[in-house]
Amino acid sequence: MATKIRLQRHGRKGYAYYHIVVADSRAPRDGKYIERIGSYNPNTNPATVDLNFERALYWVECGAQPTDTTRNLLSDKGVYLMKHLKGGVKKGAFSDEVAQQKFNAWVAEKDKKTQAFISKKETAKKEDVKKRLEAEKAVNAAKAELVSKKKAEAEAAAKEAEAAAAAAEAPATEAPAEETPAAE
Repeated sequence: MATKIRLQRHGRKGYAYYHIVVADSRAPRDGKYIERIGSYNPNTNPATVDLNFERALYWVECGAQPTDTTRNLLSDKGVYLMKHLKGGVKKGAFSDEVAQQKFNAWVAEKDKKTQAFISKKETAKKEDVKKRLEAEKAVNAAKAELVSKKKAEAEAAAKEAEAAAAAAEAPATEAPAEETPAAE
């Protein structure tokens, strides 16, 4: 029986996630499988891969053929590196402890790169929020200045209108009495 390690689609339309399964190559994509060895969620950044490492390594060593995407996922998690290192141990190139040390060093380096990516993304997000806040403050300051100008103009116009009304009322109420010429 030819076995495949492949993805089995789940989730809703436009938001898929996948189970990583070992199945007979003749079985349908979402049909019967032999064993589920993990899950893959491409909707997160970075994508989330939950993998039973020992079972995946077992099936790869047994000859199960992964699809292209699952090969990339397994390689990313180090399954193929461990298979390669175990092959070196079988040939006597190095001991099992050295192989484990090499694998642990590779995992530590990979985790370091992943954490750097995540922290870079978080700082970029914080910077973006800071820039948007500064832009919003600038827009608000411009609006406040425009509103204060309009209020000042309205107050000045109101004062001018009051002064003009006062000036118009003042001559009418305080009109000097005309002196009549004296009779001669």
